[in-house]
Amino acid sequence: MRVLTRVLFSSLLFTSVPAMAQSKAKSGERKASAISSAATPSAAKTTASKPALVVIAAQNGATGAVGLLAPLPRVYAPVKPRDAAPKYPWRQNITSTIFWIGEPPSQNNPTPNHASSWEMEWQLKYGGYDDPNKNNRTWDFRPKAFIPGLNPFYIALPFNDITNPKVAKRIPWYTTRKQAGARSVCRGVWIAIRSGTKTCFAQWEDCGPFTTNDAAYVFEGKPPITKNNNSAGIDISPAIRDFLGISSGAKVDWRFCSDSEVPDGPWKRYGQNNTLLPDSVRNNDEVRKRYEELVRQREEWLKSRGQKPLVGVPQ
Repeated sequence: MRVLTRVLFSSLLFTSVPAMAQSKAKSGERKASAISSAATPSAAKTTASKPALVVIAAQNGATGAVGLLAPLPRVYAPVKPRDAAPKYPWRQNITSTIFWIGEPPSQNNPTPNHASSWEMEWQLKYGGYDDPNKNNRTWDFRPKAFIPGLNPFYIALPFNDITNPKVAKRIPWYTTRKQAGARSVCRGVWIAIRSGTKTCFAQWEDCGPFTTNDAAYVFEGKPPITKNNNSAGIDISPAIRDFLGISSGAKVDWRFCSDSEVPDGPWKRYGQNNTLLPDSVRNNDEVRKRYEELVRQREEWLKSRGQKPLVGVPQ
């Protein structure tokens, strides 16, 4: 009897386990079906929203693992590449003085500035007197009387490579500029000048103040050797003065910089010597000069025959 009872119990047990498993499976299917049914509207909404998400992503930025990313800027790279870090060090706390093309000689400036150390016809090629009077200058820092033929953003530093050829060979860019055919490897080099939060850019076009052989200061970072004008170490033009909002005697920082480091600004607007002026502008100026010369020759020819000129040079 006991044996029979055990057999019946074992039979019932093995019969119940598959049944229970099947019952649980069906229950699980019913739950999954219920969950699936409950999730269907939400899933449909998600599916329907995908095209809109693509549109938003296209407008506002790419879609990343954590959602929408910030939109890319419209300009992906600067017009000119910039160096990652300054190649040349800053010369700090240097006394600046103001000078200008056409400046007459004075007690503080015994050398007249109608010519520079590298250009005997400096004032002529510039187009006239670079009037330092602020009332006689335009919003873009040039003289009102004429459009300058050279860059109005110019400076002088106390070294002349033409008169110091042995020292000049140690200038970092000497080989590159000499191979390009430059008579002076210093003339036209770009300089950054900083005062407070403002930074201006200009070209090296003359030598001074007071001396032209201070290579240790200009290229090695030593203090200026001159003691005049509170050890002045850089001459700056009226355009630089007005852009920085300083006066003669102000302390500034300056350093050499490559063409690629020079950002857009008024220093890119004028001048045949301006290495950053578009070729089309320089070419137009050359065409105009040739045309003016032809007009002049024609007028001289007409005068030699006793005839009056037909037209003048267009302004």
